[in-house]
Amino acid sequence: MPSARLSGSPRLDVAIDMGNPFLNLTVDGFLKIGAVAATRSAAEDTYHIIRNGNISSHDFEKTLKKMCKEGVYWGTLAGVYLGMEYGVERIRGTRDWVILSIGRMP
Repeated sequence: MPSARLSGSPRLDVAIDMGNPFLNLTVDGFLKIGAVAATRSAAEDTYHIIRNGNISSHDFEKTLKKMCKEGVYWGTLAGVYLGMEYGVERIRGTRDWVILSIGRMP
């Protein structure tokens, strides 16, 4: 997966070998984007809980449930997108999306 990186930011790469490049990309995208979505959801709910000033076990359960839902939802979308992109690259036999005939107009 392409990555943008801030200077000095830590980097964590997890490699899971599923035996197939398609599955490797799909699972990698699911885990990375799912973790980001779960973290974002946790941060939002933490902000709302702190702003309201009360913490209860119901809020904690609601936050945990929302984290799981968001992580699975966005992770699945990322996995499907990366899988489709890999499939298109395999079919086309190239990794670029540039139309090569633009410069060769009659």
